[in-house]
Amino acid sequence: MAPTSKKSPNKKSKHALNKFQKPSKQSFKPKSKSDHTVKSQAAALQLEDDVPDFPRGGGSSLSKEELDEVRAEVDAEFDAEGRGLKKRKNKRLEKQSHSAEDDLGSLFGGGISGKLPRFANRITWKNISPGMKLWGVIAEINEKDITISLPGGLRGLVRASEGFDPFSDTEMKNVQNKFFSSTCYVGQLVACIVLQLDDDKKEKGKRKIWLSLRLSLLHKSLSLDVIQEGMVLTAYVKSIEDHGYILHFGLPSFTGFMPKNSEAESTTIKISLGHLLQGVVKSIDRTRKVVYLSSDPDTVSKYVTRELKGISIDLLIPGMMVNARVKSTLENGIMLSFLTYFTGTVDMSHLQKTFPTSNWKDDYNQNKKVNARILFIDPSTRAVGLTLNPHLVHNKAPPSLVKTGDIFDRAKVIRVDRGSGLLLEVPSSPFPTPAYVSVTDVADKEVSKLEKTFKEGSHVRVRILGFKHLEGIAVGVLKTSAFEGSVFTHSDVKPGMVVKAKIIAVDSFGAIVQFAGGVKALCPLRHMSEFEMSKPRKKFQVGAELLFRVLGCKSKRITVTHKKTLVKSKLGIISSYTDATEGLITHGWITKIENHGCFVRFYNGVQGFAPRSELGLEPGCDPISAYHVEEVVKCRVTSSVPASRRINLSFIITPARVSEDDMVKLGRIVSGVVERVTPHVVVVRVNTEGYMKGTISTEHLSDNQGFAALMKSVLKPGYEFDQLLVLDVEGNNVILTAKYSLINSAEKLPAEVSQIRPRTVIHGYVCNLIESGCFVRYIGRLTGFVPRSKATDERKVNFSEAFYIGQSVRSYITDVCSETSRVTLSLKQSLCSSTDASFIQEHFLLEDKIANLQLSNSTRPELKWVKDFTIGDVVEGKVNDVKDFGVVVGFEKYSDVFGFVTHYQLGGIGLETGSIIRAAILDVAKIECLVDLSLKPSFVDRLNEESSNIETNKKKRKRETHKKLEVHQTVNATVEIVKDNYLVLSIPEHNFTIGYASLTDYNTQKFPSRQHVNGQSVIATIMALPSPATAGRLLLLLKSMSEVTETSSSKRAKKKSSYDVGALVQAEITEIKPLELKVKFGSGFQGRVHITEASDDNIVEDPFKGFRIGQTLAAAIVSKNVKSENKRKNYHWELSIKRTLVTGSEEIGDKLTAEDFSYSVGQHVTGFVYKVDKDWVWLTVSRNVKAQLYLLDSACEPTELLEFQKRYYVGKTISGYILSADKERKLVRLVLQPFSAAPDRTRGCRTSTIDGDSSLSNVVSHIHEGDVVGGRISKILPGLGGMLIQIDPRLHGKVNFTELKDLWESDPLSGYHEGQFVKCKVLEVSHSVKGTFHIDLSLRSSLIGVQSQKSIDVSNNVDSPSQRVESIEDIHPNMTVQGYVKNVTPKGCFIMLSRNLDAKILLSNLSDGFVKNPEKDFPIGKLVVGKVISVEPLSKRVEVTLKTPNASNAQKSYISGSLKVGDIVSGRIKRIESYGLFITVDDTNMVGLCHVSELSDDHVDNIETKYRAGEKVTVKVLKVDEDRHRISLGMKNSYFSENYDVQAPSKKKSDDEDDENDHMVGTQLNMLPGSGSSGIQSFDIEYENGEHPVLADVEARASILPLEVPLDDIENSGMDDVIYQCKEQADDVNAIDEKSKRRAKRKEKEEREREIMAAEERLLEKDIPRSADEFEKLVRSSPNSSFIWIKYMAFMLSLADVENARSIAERALKTINIREETEKLNIWVAYFNLENEYGNPPEEAVQKIFQRALQYCDPKKVHLALLGMYERTEQPKLADDLLNKMIRKFKHSCKVWLRRIQWLLNQNRDDVQSVVKRAVLCLPQHKHIKFLSQTAILEFKCGVPDRGRSMFEGMLREYPKRTDLWSVYLDQEIRLGDVDLIRALFERAISLSLPPKKMKFLFKKYLEYEKSVGDEERIESVKTKAMEYVESALA
Repeated sequence: MAPTSKKSPNKKSKHALNKFQKPSKQSFKPKSKSDHTVKSQAAALQLEDDVPDFPRGGGSSLSKEELDEVRAEVDAEFDAEGRGLKKRKNKRLEKQSHSAEDDLGSLFGGGISGKLPRFANRITWKNISPGMKLWGVIAEINEKDITISLPGGLRGLVRASEGFDPFSDTEMKNVQNKFFSSTCYVGQLVACIVLQLDDDKKEKGKRKIWLSLRLSLLHKSLSLDVIQEGMVLTAYVKSIEDHGYILHFGLPSFTGFMPKNSEAESTTIKISLGHLLQGVVKSIDRTRKVVYLSSDPDTVSKYVTRELKGISIDLLIPGMMVNARVKSTLENGIMLSFLTYFTGTVDMSHLQKTFPTSNWKDDYNQNKKVNARILFIDPSTRAVGLTLNPHLVHNKAPPSLVKTGDIFDRAKVIRVDRGSGLLLEVPSSPFPTPAYVSVTDVADKEVSKLEKTFKEGSHVRVRILGFKHLEGIAVGVLKTSAFEGSVFTHSDVKPGMVVKAKIIAVDSFGAIVQFAGGVKALCPLRHMSEFEMSKPRKKFQVGAELLFRVLGCKSKRITVTHKKTLVKSKLGIISSYTDATEGLITHGWITKIENHGCFVRFYNGVQGFAPRSELGLEPGCDPISAYHVEEVVKCRVTSSVPASRRINLSFIITPARVSEDDMVKLGRIVSGVVERVTPHVVVVRVNTEGYMKGTISTEHLSDNQGFAALMKSVLKPGYEFDQLLVLDVEGNNVILTAKYSLINSAEKLPAEVSQIRPRTVIHGYVCNLIESGCFVRYIGRLTGFVPRSKATDERKVNFSEAFYIGQSVRSYITDVCSETSRVTLSLKQSLCSSTDASFIQEHFLLEDKIANLQLSNSTRPELKWVKDFTIGDVVEGKVNDVKDFGVVVGFEKYSDVFGFVTHYQLGGIGLETGSIIRAAILDVAKIECLVDLSLKPSFVDRLNEESSNIETNKKKRKRETHKKLEVHQTVNATVEIVKDNYLVLSIPEHNFTIGYASLTDYNTQKFPSRQHVNGQSVIATIMALPSPATAGRLLLLLKSMSEVTETSSSKRAKKKSSYDVGALVQAEITEIKPLELKVKFGSGFQGRVHITEASDDNIVEDPFKGFRIGQTLAAAIVSKNVKSENKRKNYHWELSIKRTLVTGSEEIGDKLTAEDFSYSVGQHVTGFVYKVDKDWVWLTVSRNVKAQLYLLDSACEPTELLEFQKRYYVGKTISGYILSADKERKLVRLVLQPFSAAPDRTRGCRTSTIDGDSSLSNVVSHIHEGDVVGGRISKILPGLGGMLIQIDPRLHGKVNFTELKDLWESDPLSGYHEGQFVKCKVLEVSHSVKGTFHIDLSLRSSLIGVQSQKSIDVSNNVDSPSQRVESIEDIHPNMTVQGYVKNVTPKGCFIMLSRNLDAKILLSNLSDGFVKNPEKDFPIGKLVVGKVISVEPLSKRVEVTLKTPNASNAQKSYISGSLKVGDIVSGRIKRIESYGLFITVDDTNMVGLCHVSELSDDHVDNIETKYRAGEKVTVKVLKVDEDRHRISLGMKNSYFSENYDVQAPSKKKSDDEDDENDHMVGTQLNMLPGSGSSGIQSFDIEYENGEHPVLADVEARASILPLEVPLDDIENSGMDDVIYQCKEQADDVNAIDEKSKRRAKRKEKEEREREIMAAEERLLEKDIPRSADEFEKLVRSSPNSSFIWIKYMAFMLSLADVENARSIAERALKTINIREETEKLNIWVAYFNLENEYGNPPEEAVQKIFQRALQYCDPKKVHLALLGMYERTEQPKLADDLLNKMIRKFKHSCKVWLRRIQWLLNQNRDDVQSVVKRAVLCLPQHKHIKFLSQTAILEFKCGVPDRGRSMFEGMLREYPKRTDLWSVYLDQEIRLGDVDLIRALFERAISLSLPPKKMKFLFKKYLEYEKSVGDEERIESVKTKAMEYVESALA
C-alpha cells in the first residue's frame, strides 16, 4: 500500500469508485523536516504524464542496530537455504468464500491508516485493470506470443511486439522473428504490466489479459539519480562485445555494461541478443551515463531494496525484495509494512510455509521481521501485494512436479477451510506438492459442512485439474465422476478414438462439443454430416449427446467428426505416416480434386494422394464428376514413404489381375476402334488379346492444331485407327496418341532418363505451361523442362501465346542430370528446326482422311472427282464469275467442285463471265472441294507439249529433266500461291514443276508466319518425291528467308530502284486497313493507297470492301519516297487506283507535282472519318487535307447528339459544305447543311484560321432566324435570367425565361441541367456596332415543331396558355395574361409577359385583400395570372391587376346588404398594429378595423401581447362606409351586455371550467352552432391565396399531446424547474449539462405539440362538423389524428349516445396506425375518462380498459395516465392502491417514486421517510442524486423543510464539490427566507476548495442575494471575500 497523496484527484471514474473502500477519516501526516530534500529529488523522479506525490519526511523508523540485525537474519536464512533446504515449501490457495466486498475483488489502497481491512488483497478477473504491474512466470512460449502465469492462477498473453523495446532497428530485425524462442525460457520470472483486457470470444465471461514486458513502461520513472550501488536492475542485452554485454534499460537517458567475467556465463542459459538479465549495480559512471552491473545469481537473489528518501510508488517494480514487518494478521493473510511509507498484504497462497495449517496465524506475531518480494502494484488504488513464498523470495519459480490428469490415491488433508475448500498434500516426487480443492469440486453432490466430512490428517483420492505456476499450488478435484471416462484432459485425447460428447454451441463454422471430462472440441461444419448441411442447427441441437470420432489434437485444439461412415468404421486408421503400410485398407475423406487425381485426408493431418489411374474411373470420365470434396472414401495404400511424408493410394480395393501377355507396353504401336467421342477425349477399344480401353485427347489427334479439332468433329464410332502409340497406362486405361511425328519416331522416343543423350533432338509434346517455362513429355511420365529463356529465339515473344498444351514439338536436349533425373530442354527454332517434310506430309495425309470421313458422314458421292484433277494437268472450265480478287471457274461434270484463278495466275489475260478456259491445276483442296488453277503459259503450254507426240526429243528431254530432281536437292523456286499453312511453289529450272512447302514448323505453329507474295523467289530443299505416302505431292523445305535476297532474280530487281511519279505499276495488296491499303510492287517496294485515292469521287461507302490480301491492282504512283511511320530504312510510296489516273497516265506527272489547296467557303466536299473525339469528327478529304465537323453541327435532335460517337465510326463517308478553310494547317471546317455565302466572302484560299475572330462572321452566317439547331446547355442563369446554350464552339445563344416551355409552369427550369443537349429554334440574330452577335433562342416545342399531347390539347382552347405576347399590339385591356414576377418594390411588382414585354402591377392590385409583405407573398419567379388594365403602345407600358373582377362588387353588396351598424358578428384577427386590430369578418372578404380605443372598456397598454393573429373574436359593427369600403368595429364588453346571437361565437373557457369538465373524455368542447349555410365550403373563401381547406393541415399533423390529460404531472412541476434552472446556472460556469439539454428539447417538443394542438382546435373551430357524416369525412381524411377521434366521441356524448362513443373509441384504436403510439395512448386516456363517467360500475369498467391498454402501449405511461385521472377525479383510495402497485412494478423508475412521495406529502402522510429509504434501495446508484434532490425540494415545498435540509446535508457530505446541489439547496432556503441560515450556508459554500470557475459562480450568487436583500455592508463584505480568494488563488 502506497502512502496517501496530498492531492487527490477531483474526478474519479465509476469503476475506480467501486474498487475503493471508504477512506478512513484519519489522514497521513508526513513530517516536514525533510521537505527540502524531497524537492531536490522531485525533478529526477517525476513521470512523463503526471507528477508523482512524494511523501514528506523519509526517515526510517528503525535504528542502525535494528537494520544490521535484520540484514544478519536475512543472510543466515539464505545460508541455511543453500546448505540443505530439502523439504519443499509451497503456497496454498486462498479462501474463496469471503464477504460480499471481497467477492467483488476490491483492492484497498491509499486511504488505509485507520481501521484495518478484514481481507488481504488478491488479483482476480474482476479487479485486474490496465496499468497494473504484476510478477509472473513464463508458462508457454509460442511462435507469436508467450503465456505468463500471473498471481491468483490468472494467465496473460504477451505479443511479440510487446516483448522488448526496439532499441536498434538494424539489430532487432533478426530478433523479432525468433525473439521469444531465443531470449525467454519456460519458468523464467518476469515483471510485466497490464496493457488491456479483451472479452474472450470463445468463452463468455472470461477476458484475455494482454501484457507487456517493455522496460520503458516498467522503468518509466527510473533515472540515473535514483540508481545506487547494490541495487538490482533488469536490462536487455543490446549487443554482445568481446569483453562483455552492452545493456539497454528501456530508457534513452543511460545505458549499462556487464563484463563477461561475471558469473552470468556460469549459468546454463545462453545469453543472446535481446535477452533479459538481472544484475546488481557495481558502479555508476554518471559522466558517461553508464551503469556497470554484475549478474552473480547469489548476489541478485539476496539483494534487499534500501529505503530511499522520497521513494515513489512508481519506482516499485514487481519482484523487488524488501525488508518488512508484520503489522497485523487478516482473515486470509497478513499485512506488512515496508520501506517506511508503504504497506502491503500477503494472502494465504504466498505464506512462508508450503503447507500452512489452521493455526497459521501463530507464526506471524506483530512486528515480526520478514523478507518479502513485491507481487503486484495497482497504481490506481495504490495497493501492493507481497509474497513470502520461499522459492519466489530466492528469485526462483516453484517447481512443477505434477501434471494435469494425474491421480493420487493417498493425498493428505492439511487444512479444511469452512465454506471454501481443502488444502491437500499430494505425494509427488521428490517433494510433496500442495493442492487445493474448491468446495464445488469436493463431491458430485453439494456438501453442506466440509469440517464434518473431511478431517485434518485424513487421506483422500484426488485428481489434478490444473496448476498455478507462480504459487506452485495444484488445483484438484475429488468428484467421483472425474475419475471416470476416457477423456479427462487434452493429453487423453487420441486421434481416431470414438467418444460421446454433448453439443454446447452451434455456429456457422460448426459445432462446439464437450466431453464428459470438460474438454471441448470443434466439429467443423463439413464434418457435421456426410453431405453438406443447409440447416446445421436442426440436427445439432444444443444439449444433445452424439457420437464423434477424434480427427486430431494440435496445441490443445481438438477437432472431431460426426460423419457416419467414419464414426462407424471398423477399419484401421492412419494417424501418422508410419501407420500407412502397403495394402492397408482404411477410410478417409477427399479434400481436393484435380485432373490428375484426388487428395485424401486421414487422422491427425496425415494426407495421401490417389492418382487418376487409381480412381476407378471409366475412360473419358472426369474425377470431379465422379467424386466430390469431403466425400468419405474407402481406399487402399499402394505405397508409403514416411521420410518424405508421402502416401500413394488407390480407390480400387481389389485390383484386376492382367497377364503379362495382355499388358500393353509403353511405346508400342497398336490399332483401335472408336467407341465414343466425348467433349475432351476419344474413347477407343484397343485391338489386343485382352479387353482394354484407351483414350486419345483432342490435341493428340494431329500434329496440326487446326486439323486436330476438325478430325474430332468428323470422327464417328466404328472408325479404326491403323496406328496409335501407347504413351501411358493408367490402370486399365491406356493413353494413346495419333500424332504422326510421335508414331514415326516411336523407336527413338525415350521412356527412361538413361535413354536420353545431350545435344540430340527428340520429338515430344507439351504437357504443361507455367510462368517460368513449359514441360515436354515423351513416353510414360518422362518429362523435361524448358526454361523461359530457352523456349524461343526472340525473347520478346509472349511465351503463353507461343505454345499450347498438347502441341507437338522438337526438343533439343541441353542437359541431363542422372542424380535428380532432371532433363533440361530447348525449343529454339534455330536448334530444333525440322530436317524433313513430315509436318506438311501429315497435313496432306490427314486432309485426305478428313475428306473421306466427311464424305462417309454425308450423302455426297465418293471422291471420284479427285482422280480427274491431278496436280499439273490441264482442265477445261467455264468462267462463272469475275471478282476483284480473282476468277471463279465451274466444271460441267462436277457441279459442287469449283476452280479459282488469282489475278497473278491470269497471266495478263482478261476474262468475261461465260467464257471457256483451259487452265493448269496447281493445288487441290479436297475438304473445300476447291481447285487452284493457273492460266500462265509456262504451266499450260508445258503440259500441252508433254501431251503431244510431235516432238519426241522434247518429251525425252522433259523426262530427263524430271529425273534430275532428287531428294535433298536445293532448288530456286517461285511462289505461286500463298495458302494459310503452306506455299505452292514452282521450280522454273525444272520445267516449272509444282511443289509444296510448309510455312510453319512443329515449334512455330503459333508464331506469326513470314510474309510471302506471289512471284517471290525462295530457296528450298526437296524432301520427298511424289508418292502415295506424300498424297502425290512434291514436298520441299524452305531455307532461311535471309537467303532469298541473294537470288539472281532479286539482284536484277535491285537494279531498278526507283519509279517516276505517274508511272503505272502492278501492286499486290499485303494489308487492308480502314483508311489505306498496304501494297507491294516491283522488287520489294512498299507503298500505300489512301482511301481518298480509291475512287474519283469520295461518295463510295467503304471503297476497300471488295479487296482482299494478295490481290493485284493496277495503280499509279502519285508521290514517292515518303518515309513510313515506323521510320525504317525503306520508304513508302503513295499510289492511287482512281480510274481517271490509271487510264490517262501520260498527263499524270504534271498534275500531281503541284499540290494546290483549292478549297473555298461553301464548297461541297466528301471525306472519310479517321478519328472521333469528344466534340469533333475528324475527316480526311484528301491525302494531305483534313476536315472537322463540330458535334452540334452534326444533328439537332438531342438523342442523336447523345449518340454522337456511336453514329460516326472510322471509315464512314460524310459529305458537307465548307464553313471555313485554313491553308497553312490544310484544314477545313464542315457543316452538313448548305448556307448562303456572305457577299464579301472571297473565293479560293482563305488565310484565316478556323479559330480566328475573322471567321466568326462565317460561323454566324450559316445561322438564320427560324433555323432549328442543336445546342448544349452551358449555364443556367439565376433568377429569371433563363439559360445560355452553346450552338457553336465559340458562340452561345440565350433562352428567355418565358421561352423554356410551352405551358406556363411555376418552375420552367425543372428538367434542365448543365451539359444537357436540347433542340432549339433561332428567334432572332442581332449584330452590334462592335461586331458582336446576340442570338435569341427558344426551347418551346410548339415552335420547334415537336408538341406533346398535353400541349396539343391545351392549344386547342381559345385562350391557349402556350401563346406568348410578342409585341405591344397583341395586348388589349381586359385580356387575361400570365407572367413571372420579375421584380418587387414597395409600390408593387413587375412581371415578365414575354422576352420583349414586361407589365406593372400596383400594390393595391396585387390581391383582393391586404398584402403586408409583397416580397414574401410574391417572390421572384412566381407565376401569376391577371387581367390587363391599361396599355400604352407608344411607351410600351402595360398595367395588370391580380384582383378578382367581382371582389369589390361583392364586398360592396355585402356591406350594403348584410352588415348594418349595431350587428354583432364573429371574425378572426388578421393583423395587429399599434393603433388597433384588423379583423376579417367570417364568411366575407371584408376586413374591418377595431381601433385601440374600442378594444376594452379599460385602457390597453400593449395589444401585441394580449392578442395574436388568427385568434377568433366577436365584434360589433360601429360604422359602415360603403363608398370607401371601410368598416369600424368594437370589442368593448359593454357592447355585449345584452343577450345576442352571433354567427360564429368564439370559444371562451376558463381554466376552471376546463378542470371541471375534464372528467368527460379528457376535454369537453362546446359544440358551436352553425356558421352559415356555407359549411365547410366557406374555407375556400377565407383562404384567398389558393390554399386548400384546413383539414389538410390536420391530416399532415405528425402527433399531438394527450388532449389536456397530462401523463406525468411531475414533469411539469415546479421542483423540476427549480433544480434544472439551478443546473443551467451552474452550467454557465462549466459546460452545459446534458440532462438540461434533454430537458430543454423535451420542453421544446411539448411546446410545439401544444401549438399544433391549439392550431388544430382553431382550424377545427372555423367550421365545426355538425353531424356524424361530417365527422366521418374528417376521420377518413385524417385516420391517425386522435384529436379528431376524441372530438367525434365528445360529439356523441353531447347527444347522450354513450354506446356510440364507445364504438368510436374502439374504431379509433383499430384504425390508428400501430406506429402512432402517442395517438393510441390519447384514445386510451379518453376511454378511461369515458368509462370513469359512464361505466357500470365505473371502477370495473376502467380496470378492463386499463388491462387492455397495457397490452398495446408502454405500461409505465398507461399507469401514469390512469394515476393522473384518479388524481383529477379525486379518488384517493384508487390512486393509493395504484401507486403501491407501481412502485413494485417500476421500482427502478425515479419518476414513479417521486409521484409516490408527492402523493404522500399532498395527503399529509407520515411514512415519507420509509418510502425514501425503500426507494434508495431499489433505484440504481446513478439515480440517487436526482431522486434525493427532488425529494428534498418536495419536502421544502409541500412537507417539512428540516427533512429537506437533512437530505441536502447528507448529499453534500458525500459530494461536497457539486455546485449544482449547493445551488438548489441555496434556492430552497432563499425561498423560505431565513436570512441567517442563508448567509451561513453561503459562507460554507465559499469556503470550499473548488476550481475558480465554480467559485466565481458561488460568489456571484452570493452577491446577487445580498443585492436583493439590499444590505450595502454585506455587499461590500462579499466583494472583499471574493477579492481575497482571487489574491490567494493567484499566489
